[in-house]
Amino acid sequence: MRNAVVWYGTKVRFGKQAGFCVSVMVSNYGSSDRIKVLESSDNIKELQTIIRDKTTSRDDFVFAADRLIRLTVEAGLDLLPYNDCVVTAPGGFTYSGLCHVRGNCGVSIMRSGEAMEKGLRACCKSMRIGKILVTTDEDTGIADVCYLKFPRDIAERRVLLLYPIIKSGETCIKAIEHLVDCDVALENILLLNLFAVESGLQALSDQFPEMRILTTELHENDVPVNFGRTYFGTG
Repeated sequence: MRNAVVWYGTKVRFGKQAGFCVSVMVSNYGSSDRIKVLESSDNIKELQTIIRDKTTSRDDFVFAADRLIRLTVEAGLDLLPYNDCVVTAPGGFTYSGLCHVRGNCGVSIMRSGEAMEKGLRACCKSMRIGKILVTTDEDTGIADVCYLKFPRDIAERRVLLLYPIIKSGETCIKAIEHLVDCDVALENILLLNLFAVESGLQALSDQFPEMRILTTELHENDVPVNFGRTYFGTG
């Protein structure tokens, strides 16, 4: 089995976005090789700016969010294992390439995580996607799972966990605990995220050190908490 990711240093991923070839650069966060951050570029920074701008229309917000999600998913796919393979080209020549190792699935944390499903399906059209709903009691502040639907064989799969905003990390922690209860190995979980508060991301990393996390931006205390409401037009 060949793993396509270089854990130390910078990795470049080439994908397709809106018909053009794009490169997504990913680097480690601090000394951790389990937390990855998309390296900032003018393109990525513009998308983050549009999403954060309170004057952005919903159409422009969704358009920018979908583009940023797609870039995140493309980079996340490069963190999955690949096998060497040989195919025959139309001209009869053989080509030595790569094919992904089967056994991946997605899980979106409802509702904002569902915004990332479109980007995942655009890259992996046949990938199965489960769902989990975590709510927080307004009086106690305790998070609990109200609904979940996972693939029956999820314990045997690598899981791309979808959640765009990490503030305290409590919602993700509860979702990950239920994945572990379903016998999913922590090293088989990759959390795909758009915006994260540093303390929340650190809480996740401290509690689940074997799990991998990919985000586009870390901030000391500010994330667009209105993301789900704006994306789905319920805010």
